Amino acid sequence: MLLSSWAVPAVEDNFAFDDPAKRAAYLRLTEELRCPMCQNQNIADSDAMIAHDMRRKVYTLLQQGKSEQQVIDYMKARYGDFVHYRPPVTLATFWLWALPILFAAAALIYVVVRRKPAMPEDMAAKLARAEKLLEQDK
Repeated sequence: MLLSSWAVPAVEDNFAFDDPAKRAAYLRLTEELRCPMCQNQNIADSDAMIAHDMRRKVYTLLQQGKSEQQVIDYMKARYGDFVHYRPPVTLATFWLWALPILFAAAALIYVVVRRKPAMPEDMAAKLARAEKLLEQDK
């Protein structure tokens, strides 16, 4: 049964566009919109059923004369901000933007604080004398 699955044709969405600008908008939107079911994959590349439905909805909205921003707004209202690869900076998403910077700053502070202080000159001289004494005893 598994060996015969290679013969099953892949389902492709073939949408006809009368305007090349609409086709370009469709291609841009399907690259910008994320599949809610897949791991960080856009709907243009996803084979999930929800991605097929989303592509069909993008096509339908464009055919109805909606702008790209209206299509994005529709998808955000339906699936949340996650569906768009460029989420807005809001109070809720601020931490997504700020946490990497805060983490890097905390790591830098940790490294600086944990760094061993330089050896004082008198300690270096005492250490050198101790090493000479150890070599003489050999």
